[in-house]
Amino acid sequence: MNHSGRTTPEQALDAAAQLVAAPPAHLLEHTSRVLRRLVPHTVAAQLSEASPHAPARAAGAEPLASRVTGAELGRISVDVRVGTPWQGTAVLGGERHRVLGVASAPRGTGTAALLVLGGVPVEPVAEPVLGTVQRLWDLATVHSAGVVAAAYPEHTALSGAAAAARDRALTELADVCTVSLNGVLSALRSPSLDDARARAAATEAAVDALSRLRGKLDWHARYTEERAADAFRQLVRELRPVFRHAATRLVLRPPAEERTLPAEVAHTARAVARAAVLALLEQETPAGRTHVGWWTEQMAGGAGAARLRAAVRDDGAGRIDPAGLLSGPLAERVAALGGSLAVDAVPDWGTTVTATLPLTRAGAATAAGPHPLEGLHPRELEVLEQLTLGRRNREIAERLHISPSTVKFHVANILNKLGVSTRGEAAALALRPGTAGGRTTA
Repeated sequence: MNHSGRTTPEQALDAAAQLVAAPPAHLLEHTSRVLRRLVPHTVAAQLSEASPHAPARAAGAEPLASRVTGAELGRISVDVRVGTPWQGTAVLGGERHRVLGVASAPRGTGTAALLVLGGVPVEPVAEPVLGTVQRLWDLATVHSAGVVAAAYPEHTALSGAAAAARDRALTELADVCTVSLNGVLSALRSPSLDDARARAAATEAAVDALSRLRGKLDWHARYTEERAADAFRQLVRELRPVFRHAATRLVLRPPAEERTLPAEVAHTARAVARAAVLALLEQETPAGRTHVGWWTEQMAGGAGAARLRAAVRDDGAGRIDPAGLLSGPLAERVAALGGSLAVDAVPDWGTTVTATLPLTRAGAATAAGPHPLEGLHPRELEVLEQLTLGRRNREIAERLHISPSTVKFHVANILNKLGVSTRGEAAALALRPGTAGGRTTA
């Protein structure tokens, strides 16, 4: 492959083979390496709920890659449509770069993924090259969706990391809100603008901010949540072909109330239902009916705590071996979400398979690690490092190229996460021997 877009069949097959053979944990790095032959770039970043590690990731030249944030990728996502590559300039890692963005949504997965290549050549990338990049990213996302569907152990082991990344995305969203409000206030307070011009400038800033924030919120909701009714309808579409020529009749109980489900809960509930249905249909004596139902219920011991029950029940022979469902990747996937999986088989009466999945991420707040510093995201660690050097907010803002109010916001988050009340206590904790902050940095 070359920058002109000419690709031999052997080169295309080699690129596809490299993507499919890539370890799930390093798919982004392999994708970047393959695409670099087509489009030179310094950093590659992705935003995807189906990622084995976290929704937002970056790989490439340092320190740029480590500074890329989910909020920046969310803003870029507003301009990128699925299947239509986009070229332009955008902020990555706090700096403006020439970027190429592509988005893909594998059919039937309910998830989508954005890929951003930063530091690409100034001249526009040729159309044939854009088409090849889009197809290769489609292949990478299909492969990633297959990883999630198969529930590889490394994916379930990293579910806590995904939850932490979502928390960081929310923090970054608050950061964007703070900066946007400062822009509005700056226009209203400007001594060089009369009332009419100040209102016009503030209105323009507010409209622009709302547009960007709405795009970020829509992106976050679209790839981290599913409406329960939509998720169940997707399951029904997947099951219809299985029952089209079967002697067993499919009976459905869709969720009664309108609510959203965390994406991983919806995906797992569908996986359990599919596996249970196939296992029940493989029995020698066919059942007359197979019931598939989802419903939510409140959990005891906590206001607002709820769970989803996904059940598959038939009136067949009731002689299924539970071991096939209660062991292996599917059970690991349910357990990783803090849920449970049960199989109740009664001879001559039928079998019931039930997955119970909490709708809140129990334990997410306690999974940060052995030291509070591990709960800070990269920008907070940068601010904390400046605090250890005794710098004030304005100095930190100048060095990190952010506003003083944003520094103040990060400092408040740091004090809260570390459980301290002063900047000096936070700096002392960071410099304590044996902590993450006590390491010497270059």
